[in-house]
Amino acid sequence: MSRRLVMLPPSDELTQAWASAVADAAPGLEVVVAEDRVAALRWLPQAVAAYGTLDAELLAHAPQLQWIQAPQAAPPVGYFFAELVAHPVTVTNFRGIYNDHVAIHAVAMLLALARNLHTYMRQQAAGDWSRHLADSDILHLPESTVLVVGVGGIGAEIGRQLSTLGARVIGVDPLRSDAPPGVSTMHPPEALDRLLPQADAIVLTLPHTPESEGLMDARRLALMPPHALLVNIGRGATVRLDAVTDALREQRLGGVALDVFETEPLPPEHPLWREPRALLTPHVAVVGPYIPQRRLAVLCDNARRFMAGEPLHNRVDKALWY
Repeated sequence: MSRRLVMLPPSDELTQAWASAVADAAPGLEVVVAEDRVAALRWLPQAVAAYGTLDAELLAHAPQLQWIQAPQAAPPVGYFFAELVAHPVTVTNFRGIYNDHVAIHAVAMLLALARNLHTYMRQQAAGDWSRHLADSDILHLPESTVLVVGVGGIGAEIGRQLSTLGARVIGVDPLRSDAPPGVSTMHPPEALDRLLPQADAIVLTLPHTPESEGLMDARRLALMPPHALLVNIGRGATVRLDAVTDALREQRLGGVALDVFETEPLPPEHPLWREPRALLTPHVAVVGPYIPQRRLAVLCDNARRFMAGEPLHNRVDKALWY
């Protein structure tokens, strides 16, 4: 009797092709595509694996489920609901496939702030030839300290790239104590308040978890030097936008670059759109070539591993959401 993996809805034009590829990679695994919720409820009772998003009702209809491949690197709030956390099923995700794209975007944003490009970009639209020649308008990276909060694959790559530009990079991470190449020292999360006053720039790569939500609030922003720059390419819920707006207006923050936001899309009336020391991109740091191929490769490899009884890649601690 074959073992079944259900590709959960919604499906698109790639789903059937992916199903065939997964079946080829894991002989003996029957891969079925559930086009809608009704089909998912029909297929799940005999499924041992699934790809996609389950809710409590769907999970209750899958008594044999052993493995779920989440469809994202960091699924949104609500993916890890109470019943799923308590369930013995293993969840894996797609972390690691965006490291190069997101790291380059973060470094580009920091470089733009450091060289005051956000100011000149606004002047360009007005044909304004104002030259800002004060040294204080520039963050000289070879003499700067950059604090990377979240030193997984993306954070480690950011640290490596920034170190080649001369920055001293320090890291904070709850799981990692070894310093990857380019990161001078690693620290636990409880050291964050002590490290913030030392940083000329802070780069956040954190997933959204109960512990990270609202991490950078008014109190922590007040610990940063007034010239410091803040970059967030992790999850929007980790930074309180009202606190950032107030800090910029009161000149307690040198600049901010955000690709992710508490509310997405960011409403057009939000004052950050018009803040001269803000650089905003609409959640596009992940954009780049080869992502669908990388996603499929992870899914196929884990399907093969599942059938062979080998350890799965990118296992998630469901209680921590990552």
